[in-house]
Amino acid sequence: MNRKSLSLLASAALLGGALAAGPAAAQDIQEVELSVVGSWSGLPLHKQFEKPFWTETLPEASGGKISVNLTTFDQMGVKGGDVYRLLDDGVFDVGMTVADYTVADAPELEGLDVPLVATDPADARAMVEAARPMVEDIMRERFGAKLLAIAPYPPQVVFCNAEIAGLSDLEGKKVRGSGRMTTKFLEALGAEGVNVGFSEVPGALERGVIDCAITGSGSGYSAGWWESSTHLMTLPLGGWDAVVTAMNLERWESLNADTQALIQSQVTENFETPAWDAAAGNLEADIACLTGKGDCPMGEPANMTLVEPSEADIETANRVLRETVLPEWKERAGAEWAERWNQSVGETVGVKVQ
Repeated sequence: MNRKSLSLLASAALLGGALAAGPAAAQDIQEVELSVVGSWSGLPLHKQFEKPFWTETLPEASGGKISVNLTTFDQMGVKGGDVYRLLDDGVFDVGMTVADYTVADAPELEGLDVPLVATDPADARAMVEAARPMVEDIMRERFGAKLLAIAPYPPQVVFCNAEIAGLSDLEGKKVRGSGRMTTKFLEALGAEGVNVGFSEVPGALERGVIDCAITGSGSGYSAGWWESSTHLMTLPLGGWDAVVTAMNLERWESLNADTQALIQSQVTENFETPAWDAAAGNLEADIACLTGKGDCPMGEPANMTLVEPSEADIETANRVLRETVLPEWKERAGAEWAERWNQSVGETVGVKVQ
């Protein structure tokens, strides 16, 4: 065999090896070990999306170069509102928590998940995409972090251990909100907003410490809130409780461009997008599981009474949002952030802060 033939064979072998190795091998992926803290360990977002992504999908996509040590903030014994502070301090590399848990440190972040402006997954995702540039700046400036993803919990609905027929029946009741803007909304309706941790809600409902509580429909089913509640109102008073995933900025900047690109593309394609796609059918299934009306894919159905909002309820809720809740948020966040919200989220959902 002549030299030219040998050269052609060698070139073909090299090309075949490169193709077989796949895209990750063609990139300069660093050997990286990441410490990752996920959101609530017992809820579907973590079990179905966070855990398989960080422990299987990303390591495999990197050809084994990226390894992950994964836990969750509740398994660590850390409050959800402390996740980004610890992330900023470099205690771990990647953190996930409900954005509303952290608004004491960043009131402008309340604008990511405004109650009632998105009533289905498509509208909620459009709202999140419009808010993304704001959230990127907030995470960098407030928490020294790089935004990686924004994923949804189910719409935040109302669980009550007393008979209710509509929104007006919340007046005078003690209600656990799912965030500060939601609590302000409840107070504007004449309810008493009560601060109770997620895991403490069933006991608080049983003891009468609270009359009602707001959380995601699927989260409430998974956590057994139906065992302490009788009535379910599906008006999304608490928005979607968006969960923000972010990486410590110094850690992010220590990675080379190929490693950054791989992590971001994998997070977007194989974690964030599937979580949103799944949200489309979740509410119907959650309601079936909570009320027993329809097939429950998650286990034994409960038998809560379904309370669907009337046109008057929706009109009242939107009036309170525009006249009271959003102007109060503007005072907390500042006029500059309110204007940014108007030009992005507000344009998308058709609501403006006055």
